[in-house]
Amino acid sequence: MSTQTINMANTATVAVIGLGSMGFGMAQSLGRAGFSVAGFDVARDAVNRLRAEGGRGADSPAQAAAGAEIVVSVVVNAAQTEAILFGDAGVAETLTKGGVFISAATMAPEIARQFAARLEATGRHYLDAPISGGALRARDGALTILASGTPEAFSKARPALSAMAAKVYELGDEAGLGAAFKMINQLLAGVHIAAASEAMAFAAKQGLDLAKVYDVITASAGNSWMFENRMPHVLAGDYTPHSAVDIFVKDLGIIQDMARDAKFPVPVAASALQMFLAASGMGMGRDDDASVARVYARLSGAKLPGNDN
Repeated sequence: MSTQTINMANTATVAVIGLGSMGFGMAQSLGRAGFSVAGFDVARDAVNRLRAEGGRGADSPAQAAAGAEIVVSVVVNAAQTEAILFGDAGVAETLTKGGVFISAATMAPEIARQFAARLEATGRHYLDAPISGGALRARDGALTILASGTPEAFSKARPALSAMAAKVYELGDEAGLGAAFKMINQLLAGVHIAAASEAMAFAAKQGLDLAKVYDVITASAGNSWMFENRMPHVLAGDYTPHSAVDIFVKDLGIIQDMARDAKFPVPVAASALQMFLAASGMGMGRDDDASVARVYARLSGAKLPGNDN
């Protein structure tokens, strides 16, 4: 899997389902740690790339999980996770008895609890383990993982978690807690992206030099990690997706559902959701989430770098 030194202490087979930018990097990190890595993705090029790096490619999730003690699922949402677990060619019957399914998808806490109960009824374990960090940290084994599950699930999963993450937060013995922590992160992340986009487009409307705006704000109290990370995309006029608009349509939508059930007001998150919805409705759903700045530009006539505002 890699030219880096392999730790032969890890001899278990791990199946990685979802070999996108995050999942492939996680597979690379597992390979460097000495695991035997199998993988599946709907994109055959990703499976072939895994094979080229020494992993075992599979034609279905079930085939990838056959004989595996650990499955790492790196897909977008609850629906995809359910299909991987319990759908046709799902892993719930081929993952080794007593093995663990590590779910990295962002979803509502109640759904994570439901999946855990269904899988645990088959004699297998479920770890609710949303991730944060991005593709480069996935490749470097430096993710942050927000995990919750039974002691048995953690015991089975820890070697793989250590290979994939710089920080693993063990947040409780019930699935759903990891999902709840991730949704707090996503609330802040979505709001910060929307606010950063609003500020940059407003600066453009004022005729300010946007490169200087970036320099000033990143050295000032108004800075945020999202401003610093996302606004270079605006400055470059490049909206190639690192994290897509529709991810936050989904995640901020989940937050709205959770808040409504809890009878808790989230007006700032609701406003941010409207901007992501507007971006998606304008055809930018698969573009980088910094595209929210383009929404503000189109509404106001502000001119941003690049031709597609």
